Amino acid sequence: MGMVGGGTGSFIGDVHRRASAIDGMIELVCGAFSSTAEKSIASGIALNLDKSRCYGTFNDMIQKERELPEDVRMDFVAIVTPNHMHFPPAKMALENGFHVVCDKPLTLTLDEAETLQKVIAKSGKLFALTHNYTGNSMVKQAKAMISKGELGTIRKIQAQYLQGWLSTSLEKTGQKQAAWRIDPKKSGIGGALGDIGTHAENLIEYITGLKIAEIAADLGTFGEGRILDDDGNMLIRMDNGAKGSISISQIALGEENNLAIRVYGTKGSLEWHQENPNKLITRWLKEPKKIFTPNGNGLHEEALNVSRIPAGHPEGYLEAFATIYKNFATHVLAINNGEIVDEPDYPTVDDGIRGMKFIYAAVESDSNNSAWTKIN
Repeated sequence: MGMVGGGTGSFIGDVHRRASAIDGMIELVCGAFSSTAEKSIASGIALNLDKSRCYGTFNDMIQKERELPEDVRMDFVAIVTPNHMHFPPAKMALENGFHVVCDKPLTLTLDEAETLQKVIAKSGKLFALTHNYTGNSMVKQAKAMISKGELGTIRKIQAQYLQGWLSTSLEKTGQKQAAWRIDPKKSGIGGALGDIGTHAENLIEYITGLKIAEIAADLGTFGEGRILDDDGNMLIRMDNGAKGSISISQIALGEENNLAIRVYGTKGSLEWHQENPNKLITRWLKEPKKIFTPNGNGLHEEALNVSRIPAGHPEGYLEAFATIYKNFATHVLAINNGEIVDEPDYPTVDDGIRGMKFIYAAVESDSNNSAWTKIN
């Protein structure tokens, strides 16, 4: 793995490095870690990389790695930059023969996203988007139960992602994570929408197998001087006729990472909370409530495949992230061995396109007094 972004002090870069290493399949061998060459090289050295493979820019990294022997150069690039720097290195890496793993949302704009989709198709290379919560074993269990019809016909969905870290004007204190997220030139047209709203949207569509067809969004901007949304409530209509809601916020004082989903069907319902990720709560029309746990009784194969340790030992955020990398690495190795993988088990560019269309539809709806807007 080579990395773009994620230099010294980066939260998400460190998460990607730790998660990618959990299953022993991936090694970080090079990187362009910062927007300045000096910081980039210093970050690489601090990570114990060979100085000759600590690059000043992603252009330099991709060009020079391509010149190395096939058994030496990186196999793929992990992009862990702010949103506005997803598209340029992804496009260049793909066009130079490298697979890509990219943080979400997919790109800065929908136009970039659709262009990238074409670049990926033309390149024949793999692309993974790190909607990491889909890698959790209890999320896999929820998806398997619904796909097998155990909950019956899905009729109602509720999702939320509530944070409180932007309750104050943190961006005015020099905090970099806050500063770029409230800047439309770096974040795109959605603030909380792109940062956490796309996680809620992706979780809904992943677990249920349904698509959000229409949205009525009421977005809010409470932080002084902010342009982008930091709060929002949305009604949704699914393509099977089910209805639901999504609530997001980064100004919900006291909340940490309160991502949760509830799905209600004709035979049963389920509930999952990211802050307590090892429990999947299910309720049934004619049976007692059941709680599933990783590697516990009654799990489907899809959940057991990503449960790494014996029941009762907690698995969480990093392990879910690691599942994305493990499944991606497995796919890369399969291709290298001439094998065909029908349907990769990780989020792809298509999921990224859905996320971008969700952002754009929500912003359009909000600008039209929360009018129902189709997600095309």
